[in-house]
Amino acid sequence: MSNLLGEEINEVNEGIVIPLSEPFDMNTNLGYLKRSTNECMFKVENDAIRRVIVIGKTRTLVQIEYSDNKQLNVHFIGGAQPTKTWQCAEIVNYIQEWFDLDNDLFPFYEMANADPLLKTTIKEFYGLRLIGIPDLFEALCWGVLGQQINLGFAYTLKRQFVEKFGESIESDGKNYWIFPSYEQIAQLTPNDFADIKMTVKKSEYIIGIAKLMASGELSKQKLIEAGSFKEVEKSLIKIRGIGPWTANYVLMRCLRFPNAFPIEDVGLINAIKTLLKMDRKPTKEEILALSIPWDKWESYATFYLWRVLY
Repeated sequence: MSNLLGEEINEVNEGIVIPLSEPFDMNTNLGYLKRSTNECMFKVENDAIRRVIVIGKTRTLVQIEYSDNKQLNVHFIGGAQPTKTWQCAEIVNYIQEWFDLDNDLFPFYEMANADPLLKTTIKEFYGLRLIGIPDLFEALCWGVLGQQINLGFAYTLKRQFVEKFGESIESDGKNYWIFPSYEQIAQLTPNDFADIKMTVKKSEYIIGIAKLMASGELSKQKLIEAGSFKEVEKSLIKIRGIGPWTANYVLMRCLRFPNAFPIEDVGLINAIKTLLKMDRKPTKEEILALSIPWDKWESYATFYLWRVLY
């Protein structure tokens, strides 16, 4: 393994070391990543994660493993190998963002340990990171696909979408998929989605988002530069097909706003109902009252509560 990061990587089997800071528990994070056998963007086998990371025009299949030295070891598996320092740095950045490695969780745990709703949950899932979706188009599509359906069916739609329009790298007889690009999807019509079991409206929303991104009107950088949480939320909600739930989902998992809060999320509502042993669903007002101590940690509180059921 090479430490970060020499001028060039000359051997294809050489890899990268990413140091980890506490709290981080690999088994807890793998438990989240393995929650659906229908996940198509990565595979987890023998406690190792394989996925394709796209940097510019280079598509690299990586294998990520945890080391007892409290680090992630990243190996390159077949396909195009990064040869430049900046490419390796981008791969590191992607993995750090995917696992939210730069976030200090100790203040969250200090708050949650005194919170009646969260204190048992953080013990059960200690070391869990808010696994993100670094690519904006992928995050927006996943948000749209998941609207008003259960999680299992959302995974099915994503797989159908990716396998129809995406590309893959083959290794050891298995396909590792690359999420379709917005440039490609922007050229399609809803008729192209006919054999995917999504509504016509959802296909229109996804094509519309792709066109906004292809034109340069919408980008991750532009959203980040938009300023405050409320301004970014407003910018997202203006997009056809994106309401408050989808906007906050993307703010939470892609744009990394700590106060993103999909308050009307069914999973969040059901988790609170389960933990409080309620015979009815909590109201929005009740959830707002419960969430007062979570200030600036709403996204992590939501993510941990999701894990109670999913």
